[in-house]
Amino acid sequence: MAREKKPVHKVQMTDGKRNIIQQLLQEYDIQSAEDIQDALKDLLGGTIKEMMEAEMDDHLGYEKSERSDSDDYRNGYKSKRINSSYGSMDIQVPQDRKSTFEPQVVKKRQKDISDIDQKIISMYAKGMTTRQISDTLEDIYGFEASEGFISDVTDKIMPQIEDWQNRPLSDVYPVLYIDAIHYSVRDNGIIRKLAAYVILGINNDGYKEVLTIEVGENESSKYWLSVLNGLKNRGVKDILIICADGLTGIKEAISASFPKTEYQRCIVHQVRNTMKYVADKDRKPFCTDLKTIYQAPNEEKALDALERVTEKWNEKYPNSMKSWKQNWDAISPIFKFSTEVRKVIYTTNAIESLNATYRKLNRQRSVFPSDTALLKALYLSTFEATKKWNLPLRNWGQVYGELSIMYEGRLPQ
Repeated sequence: MAREKKPVHKVQMTDGKRNIIQQLLQEYDIQSAEDIQDALKDLLGGTIKEMMEAEMDDHLGYEKSERSDSDDYRNGYKSKRINSSYGSMDIQVPQDRKSTFEPQVVKKRQKDISDIDQKIISMYAKGMTTRQISDTLEDIYGFEASEGFISDVTDKIMPQIEDWQNRPLSDVYPVLYIDAIHYSVRDNGIIRKLAAYVILGINNDGYKEVLTIEVGENESSKYWLSVLNGLKNRGVKDILIICADGLTGIKEAISASFPKTEYQRCIVHQVRNTMKYVADKDRKPFCTDLKTIYQAPNEEKALDALERVTEKWNEKYPNSMKSWKQNWDAISPIFKFSTEVRKVIYTTNAIESLNATYRKLNRQRSVFPSDTALLKALYLSTFEATKKWNLPLRNWGQVYGELSIMYEGRLPQ
């Protein structure tokens, strides 16, 4: 889908604007675009100061040049450094004797007026490290932001992540996909490999929805049971099909938590795992033969094809087809469905575009400083990726109709 273009600002000149520009040119001897930035920075500081002076007049009830019997009065200025879109600047904040003045244009303890928090979070979402963000802010805006400051800013989204991870879910999901991306994370000086398990659902209207992201180390039936029970605790009562690779313990966990749910092993992953055993010169004909299995019109013909392919390649690659027979109960559900439904459930392609976003994090960060940093990056990347999910899956009406018939009474009509 084409990216939405931002509206272009159209400059409309007036006599008033022309007079201001002429005064700027004379006052600041502007010769370059950099001179314009410096002039605007100076004007911004001056404007803030004048606005604060007006706020102080309103607070005290009299202007600077007037006399008053009030027991509160001006008490000099306090220097304050703030960050703006034009860089860092020092402003003079007027003070009153009773310290009751509360400026509004730049509030107390406010050190930024450029929405820099949102800029930092946006850069973090695109996979930039804290060091890269710090360097970028200095290059573009001319002020330093320590890595600790950037970490503090991104930590502000942790309550949002917690709310997102605990939000209520739909009663029924026709299809769920589970996939994993692995990352290196530093833990007490030791670098460990952690897996980020992404659970993506297709809701009843055919829209993709990331249900949760789980960062874990060891797969087991106990682990997956806790993950699936977490979905139940958030309102999920039924799942028709769960599509996943051969995750350790996933089959047993599905049987325990959602006994009516069908487990479909991802065919694409199955093929990839098979091709690990195959030499480059044989890959193309081997893949062509594998298609006769998973594209068969029914399970009977698929089993016939499985025997033929196994017999043909067994002597040369004796281990290549073992997993097909061992996992046939999880491979075979697709043969009950039409081509349109198979396109939805035989692969985790629906999650691949999301995984591509997650893989960018690996390219930009060789090691994450903590599992919290990893979770923040994953959440923000998810938010960026899902902004574009504004259309249902193709032919979803036909798919939903077939699933409704196949799993009678389990989907809303």
